[in-house]
Amino acid sequence: MPSEAELLACCASRRWVRAVAAGRHDDLAALRTASARALAELGWDDVLEALAAHPRIGDRPDGAGREARWSRGEQSGMDAAAAEIRRAMVEGNLAYEERFDHVFLICATGRSAAELLAELRARLDHDVETERRVVRAELSKIVDLRLARLVTEGDR
Repeated sequence: MPSEAELLACCASRRWVRAVAAGRHDDLAALRTASARALAELGWDDVLEALAAHPRIGDRPDGAGREARWSRGEQSGMDAAAAEIRRAMVEGNLAYEERFDHVFLICATGRSAAELLAELRARLDHDVETERRVVRAELSKIVDLRLARLVTEGDR
């Protein structure tokens, strides 16, 4: 069973952490089920708390911690991005934050910089409620991937 500190690396919502840590999970499937249930019960303020721990797409978090390492790996599609895509991503991130009041969240694993930028631009057209649904779905994908990494990595 992961500790609360380990769970925080998967999702920075304290409510989510408490809910998942309160149960007994014998395997990854049970952990993911508990996670999905807890994510579905989060209020929007809890989601915002989770979002606050995510860097902007294109920013490289410093540090040797698990969460920073995972984030760098998840965003590796930005590593070889051309300067024009990087500039457009910075501008897009700012426009998104101005429109929605939170960081643009996307499950970036396995996606190219061009794909990430295209998705950011498309999501700028969403209304607030649609975007909140998309953000919740993306958060769920990220948390699932991180839970799997947590279980696979163990104490590394």
